[in-house]
Amino acid sequence: MRLTRRKLLGVSALGVAGGLLGLTACSRAAPVAAAEPARKFEVMRTEAQWQQQLTPAQYSVLRRKGTERPYSSPLNKEHRKGTFTCAGCALPLFSSSTKFDSGTGWPSFWAPLHDAVGEDRDTSYGMVRVEAHCRRCGGHLGHVFDDGPRPTGLRYCMNGVAMNFIEGTS
Repeated sequence: MRLTRRKLLGVSALGVAGGLLGLTACSRAAPVAAAEPARKFEVMRTEAQWQQQLTPAQYSVLRRKGTERPYSSPLNKEHRKGTFTCAGCALPLFSSSTKFDSGTGWPSFWAPLHDAVGEDRDTSYGMVRVEAHCRRCGGHLGHVFDDGPRPTGLRYCMNGVAMNFIEGTS
C-alpha cells in the first residue's frame, strides 16, 4: 500500500481528533448509566437536597462525576498543615502530609486517610480508570493513578471543589 499525502493527512486528522477527545474527556461529566442500581451510603439525600446544599460546581463534580478545570482550585496551592474533607458530608479524606505537587493542575495525594475513600472501576469515555469517591456519601472526588511518589506510588488526583480544607487538624 502506497502512502499518499491524502492518506497521511487523513490518518493525522484521526490522531488529532482522538487526542482532543482524550483531553476534553476529563472536563465533562461522565455519562450516567441508566441501569446502574442505586448504592446505599451512610449519608443519603435526594437530588433536590444535594442541589440545595452544594454549589453548582460542587454538585457537578460530587453528584454528576464532573471534573473542574485544571489549576482552578485554590486547594491546589494549599500548603498549610491540615485536613481535606468531603464538601458533601465533611468526612475527613486526606491529610496535608500526603499532599504533593503533581503538576497536573489538581490537588494530588499519595494516600487517603484510613477508611475514607472508596474506589470503583470507571470505563467512561472509552478509558479504564479507578474512580475515587467519598466512602460516607458516595460523592465523586476524582481518580487514582499509579504514577505517584513513594511510599505508595499512587496519585489520588482530586477535584478541589469536592473538598474543603480545615487548617491544623492533620
